Amino acid sequence: MDRDCTVRRTKALQNHQNPQDEPSGLNGLDNGLEPAVRKRKQKPEVSAQLLSEVTGGLLVLGFVCLLWVLVVFSLQQLVIRSSGEFNAIRARKHLDEMTSVGPRTVGSHENEVLTVNYVLGQIEDMRVESVSGAHSITVDVQRPSGSFSIDFLGGFTSYYDRVTNIAVKLEPKSGAQHFMLANCHFDSVANSPGASDDAVSCCVMLEVLHSLVNLSTPLKHGVIFLFNGAEENVLQASHGFITQHAWAQQVRAFVNLEAAGVGGKEVVFQTGPENPWLVQAYVHAAVHPFASVVGQEVFQSGVIPSDTDFRIYRDFGNIPGIDLAFIENGFIYHTKYDTADRIPTDSIQRAGDNILALLKHLAMSEELGNSSEYRHGNMVFFDLLGVMVVAYPARVGTIINYMVAVATFIYLGKKCMLPKNVGGRYIRDLVYGSCVALLSWLVTLLTVLIVSLLITLMGRSMFWYTHFYTAVCLYGSAAVGKIVLIHTLAKNLYYGGVRRLELGELFFDVSLLLWCCALVFLTQHNLCSAYVPMMMVVFPLTSKILLNNHFKQRGASLQYSVLYVTGLAVPYVHIMFLIWVVFEIFTPILGRSGTEIPPDVVLASLVTLATVVLSSYFMHFIYLCSSTRRMLTGLGSVFLLMFLLVSSGLFFPYSGDQSSPRPKRVFVQHILRVFHALDGSVERQDSGLWINSLDYTGMQHITAHVPEINDSIRTRCQDHLPFCGFPWLLPVKFLVKKNWYLPAPEVSPRSPLEFQLLSREETTWGSVKMTFEAKGPSHMSLYLRPHAGTSLSRWSFGDGTPQFDLSGEYFIFYSHGLDAPAWNFWFEIQPHEPSEVFTDEGMISLALSAHYFSGSDRSSEQLESLLKKFPDWAFASSWVSTYHMFRY
Repeated sequence: MDRDCTVRRTKALQNHQNPQDEPSGLNGLDNGLEPAVRKRKQKPEVSAQLLSEVTGGLLVLGFVCLLWVLVVFSLQQLVIRSSGEFNAIRARKHLDEMTSVGPRTVGSHENEVLTVNYVLGQIEDMRVESVSGAHSITVDVQRPSGSFSIDFLGGFTSYYDRVTNIAVKLEPKSGAQHFMLANCHFDSVANSPGASDDAVSCCVMLEVLHSLVNLSTPLKHGVIFLFNGAEENVLQASHGFITQHAWAQQVRAFVNLEAAGVGGKEVVFQTGPENPWLVQAYVHAAVHPFASVVGQEVFQSGVIPSDTDFRIYRDFGNIPGIDLAFIENGFIYHTKYDTADRIPTDSIQRAGDNILALLKHLAMSEELGNSSEYRHGNMVFFDLLGVMVVAYPARVGTIINYMVAVATFIYLGKKCMLPKNVGGRYIRDLVYGSCVALLSWLVTLLTVLIVSLLITLMGRSMFWYTHFYTAVCLYGSAAVGKIVLIHTLAKNLYYGGVRRLELGELFFDVSLLLWCCALVFLTQHNLCSAYVPMMMVVFPLTSKILLNNHFKQRGASLQYSVLYVTGLAVPYVHIMFLIWVVFEIFTPILGRSGTEIPPDVVLASLVTLATVVLSSYFMHFIYLCSSTRRMLTGLGSVFLLMFLLVSSGLFFPYSGDQSSPRPKRVFVQHILRVFHALDGSVERQDSGLWINSLDYTGMQHITAHVPEINDSIRTRCQDHLPFCGFPWLLPVKFLVKKNWYLPAPEVSPRSPLEFQLLSREETTWGSVKMTFEAKGPSHMSLYLRPHAGTSLSRWSFGDGTPQFDLSGEYFIFYSHGLDAPAWNFWFEIQPHEPSEVFTDEGMISLALSAHYFSGSDRSSEQLESLLKKFPDWAFASSWVSTYHMFRY
């Protein structure tokens, strides 16, 4: 520690301090911060102050609460100013009309006819209106068919037939060579009106189109508005456009509008790849900026189980873009509560203002016409409470990061060079202090995880789903208490003979060093998120240097403490915004992440991580406080009270409150299963109600309302059957392993699945080629399970090579629009030994499931009867499906 920072305690001050907390007459500065077993030379002391426990605790608590209120307040300010060019009222009328038809699943009359006709009608009105204007409108209804493989949900192959795209080309009447693409999707998942996901985006695009077509000054480039009708079927319609439509070759960049929540602000969470000019365009054009490169790197890491059309345009179209999404209130995303009335008009206004301004800017830019020249490089970007966006090239960020790291090491290095630190005493103290900090964080994480496991074992998992701040109180108090306790023990036992002021200075340096290490690590790995530790180094270091003289003269006075936390305000308010984003996204996701991941463990880990990050620079105060006894007592009391309340079951996870629903998600299918022998005869068949819980609690809370759904009807995966012998719509059986199967009368769809083997032939290279034909509803899933001694060598899907072997199984997802022909496909099965004969079980098991999401076949009397028994806090998405298994 620098000699100038040495502050001696006066005898008067020592007399007021607890002798157990503050040993007197010791100077650890000149002799290294070692245990008080060594006698130290007493030197003259100057007046100094330690921070009172109550003052320190209230200061930190008030600082954190104030910043949190500021973050929440900023998020509620949806529209600060508006240009008035975008008409949100008219966009809302589109939204009301589009969602009035109900769920819009691919292949349904609502999606393929009613919604398509409405969108086309609105576009035709604009076309007529623009006849004498500066722009022309061309409309093309595309119904593509195709196939591709995607490494999502473990990996599977997708096949689509005659899905719907409405492509609208807006260009100057003189024509255009280069185009921006604006994409939304108007289809929805089953049993949801899909207002936020993604009808509102299509309504925003309709109104943006209306605004652009009425511009008196022609745009330099054109804009293609793609209203795609098959995104919920795992990004099929966007693939059909970008790989097959003639206009796709003229697209230079895109803007994709999505949703993972309902209402609030739309956030830019993906850009690129590369092409920094797109971020720069958003920074210059957006009226209400809201963006984060941290979100981009988290999303692209794959920890969020979701994907958007951004991926299709990037991977199959090789074009750059910007991905925006609503993220607030994800609790009702993909449920019956996703209705138009839950989306504030201001949310529509801000999205419209931003998209309109962005498209106008890009359509007039030089970069769009010469995008290849501006391709290379990435951008660091983040907004400050939605007021402004900070953006700079990643290469500049790298230079800044290393400059900050060098400055930090110079600051710390100067202390190492002081005469009193000869022999590396300061370095040793810094290393020991870092070990104490890291140990405190590790022990804290383990402690909180143990608490979360206890809560889970007691059957109180997800108590926070409706009452989020109860998790903060329980897990947060445990985390803060453990950190304070470990540092208090270190202060009193290990550093017993060292002055508090010196310890406070040391642990500020420890925090600085650890953040600097994080900065160097992220920069070395080319992560743009390195700007976060950069801010967490620059601002605290700057404020500490400026307060150095004050600290030297007056110690940890109230004025110093207030100025110290003020210096942390900028990075901490941004950190707290990022913490808000993390919890806003992950808390609802834990309600639909399957039955195998204990959600309390995940949430407790996130709370602990947030606590560690926020506490890093407050370790300084732990050592400057005269005592921590009251603080530990208070934290312990809060933890004990919350633990008792949670254990008692006071906090029920779900809510059916219409003003703020937190529903439990359940899938219920009335299924018919038919298993065929090798000769084609029916071995057995059954019918029942197949129930899947999408969260960890299973049927724990449902059984009291629906007694017949209990553990006696729990079903296990039958590993020898394709996909466990059940009709999975998507390959998520690894996430949802707890299932219930309630026997019920046989369900008989009016349009049953038709399936047949058209041909079987042996090839000259020893494989067996089988060709099939299937005709059924708009959604079907094909499961292939080669038997031992065989493997799939080729097939008719994707690029012809079987991909994504899921533990010996292959999954093909199929959907079609209206008037689609029968589905024909083939595959080749290759024996490992040419002479091997397969008699009993055949070479391959094949199963085909049919899912009835619309029309008269989507429900049954038994299904409706069961659904009526579910409580109002449960959302049961239901449909009829069949499962037919064959051996060949």
